[in-house]
Amino acid sequence: MKKVLPVKVKIPFGNKYLDAIFSVPKKKSTYGVILTHGAGGDMNFPHLVSLAAYLASHGVLCLRFTCKGLNIAYRTKAFKTVVEYLKLSDDYKLSGVFLAGRSMGSRAAASVIRQLSQDDDDDFIQGLICLSYPLHRPKLQSKLRDEDLLFIRCPVLFVSGSADEMCEKRLLEGVASKMKAPKKIHWVGKANHGMAVKGRTTEDVMEEINAQVFSWLRENIELEHE
Repeated sequence: MKKVLPVKVKIPFGNKYLDAIFSVPKKKSTYGVILTHGAGGDMNFPHLVSLAAYLASHGVLCLRFTCKGLNIAYRTKAFKTVVEYLKLSDDYKLSGVFLAGRSMGSRAAASVIRQLSQDDDDDFIQGLICLSYPLHRPKLQSKLRDEDLLFIRCPVLFVSGSADEMCEKRLLEGVASKMKAPKKIHWVGKANHGMAVKGRTTEDVMEEINAQVFSWLRENIELEHE
């Protein structure tokens, strides 16, 4: 992979700051991806680090950030702040961004897209990437977290494990069939919610996920093929 330059930043959020890292491609990027973690961990969760490096080495700017907290409204507010920060950035003048998150981070991303689409109709947000979207709590399939997904109109990519205890396959496929947005689901065979697969290395699984995300991005934006 091509060398990627990491740039650490602190993003003002209320009376504190969010820690964030840009993964900057060698050539100027027109599109970016904002990426955040699940309920545990932070922006240095290995899957996020791997995806950010992969995307940047293929010409897509990536900004990943940490926001601790289990309150979805708080996480959504933080994500919205990061979107505004990148939109107004003089260093990286982007035509558009894709919002991406792992687990709870993808719920926050979906919530931001729903809110911003109600606030204005600008097309800065190009799409949503959900890694291990937590559609329901384990063993609580009767209560689906699908309300934001059903309102979204921009393209959506789901990458989920076929053995994810928080996202039963038939239930996500049912929600997807009701969505108004163009959507794609990539199932990682036998992967659980943490994307672990018996008999496969973490690197091997991440390579599959990274390639899927990039190829979907390329279908949705005019990226030069590198």
